[in-house]
Amino acid sequence: MTITVLVPDDDGVTALAELAGVRAVRYTWGEPLPPEAAEAEVLIPGFHSAREGRELFERLPNLKLIQLLAAGAEDWVGEVPAGMLLSTCRGAHGGSTAEWVVAALLAIYREVHSFATAKDERRWYRHSTDTLQGKRVLIIGAGDLGRRLKRRLEPFETRVEMVGLNARDGVRGVEEIPELLGSHDVVVLMVPLTSRTRGMVDAEFLAAMQDGAVLVNVARGPVVRTDALVAELKTGRLRAALDVVDPEPLPEDHPLWDAAGLFLTPHVAGAARGAQKRSYAVAAAEIARWASGELPDNLVHGEY
Repeated sequence: MTITVLVPDDDGVTALAELAGVRAVRYTWGEPLPPEAAEAEVLIPGFHSAREGRELFERLPNLKLIQLLAAGAEDWVGEVPAGMLLSTCRGAHGGSTAEWVVAALLAIYREVHSFATAKDERRWYRHSTDTLQGKRVLIIGAGDLGRRLKRRLEPFETRVEMVGLNARDGVRGVEEIPELLGSHDVVVLMVPLTSRTRGMVDAEFLAAMQDGAVLVNVARGPVVRTDALVAELKTGRLRAALDVVDPEPLPEDHPLWDAAGLFLTPHVAGAARGAQKRSYAVAAAEIARWASGELPDNLVHGEY
């Protein structure tokens, strides 16, 4: 038996070409579907949202599985037809995202920006800086992202603790977060956006962090209450490294642009060379399981 998979680009066709029992059919979003679409069991929507795809679902009578190329599923949860399965691309972007966190922390502690500014001004600005060595790092999110970051931080002689939804060996439970915040130099957010995590980093959360600590968000912007963070940054008590913000993209007149102690990039932590190839490698493995009669490993249950 052969299953038909609709893929949005030539990279997808190439990635699935060698899978047994899989026929990859190229389609273009927003254009008429190819005749083979009537048989499609699997859809790869590229980076479009479920709301954009509602009309598309109606033209795919045999569709059973939606395979995302992103690790986050918040734009799709609750939006797909009843009975349809949804699988993420968890595992594709963990390495590059963890790398971004390390780069951001090194830039902050070693004051890379001040040295770069001095270079542009032709000033020999020699001074000592802080260091990542010995820092206590709390990673909130014990999935693929969190585990990869832990492996990358430990060679810097940091002390890393991880928090997950449920406590287990080597992982603290979410109920312990309030008591952990005050004893860590860095708090890294690596959680999915769900009803439980939306707005979890509020004024109370930030107030519990120790003076001089760094908040790092590579999760989703709405995990942090932006107004509360801006208020803390204005005082200079905390610093932050943000790859995601709320709202996104950030308006030109938003106060975050002028916030002190902020390292900011435009949602690019996972956007490293080869990202699409890594995404399709995970997607291909998920589809191969489906074609062999198994359920994909990255199925979304409930909100995540």
